[in-house]
Amino acid sequence: MPLKILVGTQWGDEGKGRIVDLLSAQSDIVARYNGGDNAGHTVTVGDHTFKLHLIPSGIIHPHTMGILGNGLVINPKSLISEMEMLRETGIEVSPDRLKISFAAHLITPGHITLDRAREATLGKGLIGTTGRGIGPAYTDKVSRKGLRLVDMLDLPLFEEKLRLHLQKVNYDLAFYYQMAPLPEDSIVSEYVEYARQLQEYIVDTGALLDIALHEGKLVLAEGAQGMLLDIDHGSYPFVTSSNVTATGVFSGLGIGICPVENVIGATKAFQSRVGAGPFPTELDGEMAERLRGTGAKPWDEFGTTTGRPRRVGWLDGVLLRYARRINGLTDLVLTKMDVLSGLPEIKVCTAYKDKNGETFAVPPLGINHLDQYKPVFEILPGWQEDLTSVRNWDDLPENTRSYIRFVEQTSGVRVMLASVGPERSQVVEVPA
Repeated sequence: MPLKILVGTQWGDEGKGRIVDLLSAQSDIVARYNGGDNAGHTVTVGDHTFKLHLIPSGIIHPHTMGILGNGLVINPKSLISEMEMLRETGIEVSPDRLKISFAAHLITPGHITLDRAREATLGKGLIGTTGRGIGPAYTDKVSRKGLRLVDMLDLPLFEEKLRLHLQKVNYDLAFYYQMAPLPEDSIVSEYVEYARQLQEYIVDTGALLDIALHEGKLVLAEGAQGMLLDIDHGSYPFVTSSNVTATGVFSGLGIGICPVENVIGATKAFQSRVGAGPFPTELDGEMAERLRGTGAKPWDEFGTTTGRPRRVGWLDGVLLRYARRINGLTDLVLTKMDVLSGLPEIKVCTAYKDKNGETFAVPPLGINHLDQYKPVFEILPGWQEDLTSVRNWDDLPENTRSYIRFVEQTSGVRVMLASVGPERSQVVEVPA
């Protein structure tokens, strides 16, 4: 069963979209297994830059089928907008090429409004959510009162369930937040039309994937966000509301435990984060601006979904080892190597030190309390050369090759590819 899994090893924004694009060239199916349109994957192909939030990046390849698994929460407005955007660029998006799990849950304007209202009340305890309704939709799911895609197949029943949902939301808005009610009739009308447009795409994707795997088709499972945001294994409470790690694939796609060919970790050559939460290697000032960029280019360090400037810092080897353990990583793809060009020296965190001076290679109780630690850095020599035109390992500067080998040594995982720019072709294969 040729299943490959791609996960982000950091707090998201590791460049998973372009890696999915690369790996999709050899894949028959690319399947999303978690999250919603709070994820943002950017793929640059020639003059086109695709910013996708729900549809798997692999759909850009004409031979690849995209699947949205049952582990997702889906905003139908965002999904249909993405479908139309892709069609406008000449990419076929049809029921033959895109399948949506009947068991995926819906995001409504009620979820979005509640998300923003709750976040606004947190003050200094702000989580830093995207405000896309992800948390409230997952809350409804685990409370057994969510709306699922299968409900869209029976329009009268769907309208009834949606009205009950909106009535409950409006009660909560008035009682807890003293906010005006949402317009029930217009939302119902809008969502019934979305249901009509999506009905042909709704299937049992788990059964489809099971057949495909047994037939020997190549399946790539695509994670959203980064594993440090996982609801169980992330830097709680500053996390997302779904299981991001590789083991979430099986429940998030509705398939049984089966052999996995590779678990590939997308890892940025430095660290970044959007939103609140501890960040041991965070930088500020001139060096932060240097790593972040200006926002003039699509691949600068500004959130694809939120547009917020990302917090940036040096690569954290402690967290990378943690990601290796939690996900069972077999390979890494190191992205944004070109951003480090021109620096006289580059730091990598190899351990943490607490206030008593004790050193830790691994945090003793997970990563919930990272603000208790100071990073211990190894300083490596930088390189001045522009990497964007390099395609072969031997043509990389010696210090670049040394940096990649140091990441392998620190993480305990081989680096299979290193990206040296945003374009599809700007990658270097790393020899074992």
